[in-house]
Amino acid sequence: MNIFQGFAEIFGTSEYISLIFSGLGETLLISVLAAILGLVLGIVVALIKIAYPKNKKALCVPNAICNIYVTIIRGTPVALQLFIMVFAIFAIRGFPLEITAILTFGINSGAYVSENIRAGILSIDKGQTEAGLSLGLTGGQTMSLIVMPQAIKNVIPTIGNELIALLKETSIVSMVGLIDLTYAARIIGAGDKMANYLVPMLVAAAFYLIFVYAIAFIIKLLEKRMRRGER
Repeated sequence: MNIFQGFAEIFGTSEYISLIFSGLGETLLISVLAAILGLVLGIVVALIKIAYPKNKKALCVPNAICNIYVTIIRGTPVALQLFIMVFAIFAIRGFPLEITAILTFGINSGAYVSENIRAGILSIDKGQTEAGLSLGLTGGQTMSLIVMPQAIKNVIPTIGNELIALLKETSIVSMVGLIDLTYAARIIGAGDKMANYLVPMLVAAAFYLIFVYAIAFIIKLLEKRMRRGER
């Protein structure tokens, strides 16, 4: 079977089409929910680490936890983290693998996002904070109304890169039995009708490319829109 026959076989068989789109849906579900969790975790961790120098007594323990969290997550492979979560921490019969995967990738992403956001906040001139305080705003209001919007704008490209990396990293969920896009391609390739891994993997690669470039395009649009807002 040549490549063109392989494509015709995949897109001409309802079973294969259903399997591909089911796997794609699983990949997107894990990616989107993990990205949301990672963003929330990243903002919380970044704010704790930024606030620590001014309130060391109250934030001593939370800051230490955040430092340990970031160090461990950034210093170990995401595949190892997934195995630990699936086979050790959440090794409970009937516990949904999807939730475990979302938690794993969300926690992993949060460590990287936190450093990106922290760098974005630190890049804002201290005069902005002082100006907000001089206008009668509280520290929290100054951070949420003045500093954070500018910091988020500065880190949009790096957040976009993290989202792209997250989307691609989810392909390892097939190693713990979840039928994502990559695993769906493997199942099709191993079938009696196909017996060829190349074409299904090319189809999976095409879907990954489409979504990666879609994310990159959206990020560029956001950057342009924010630049216009500065004028």
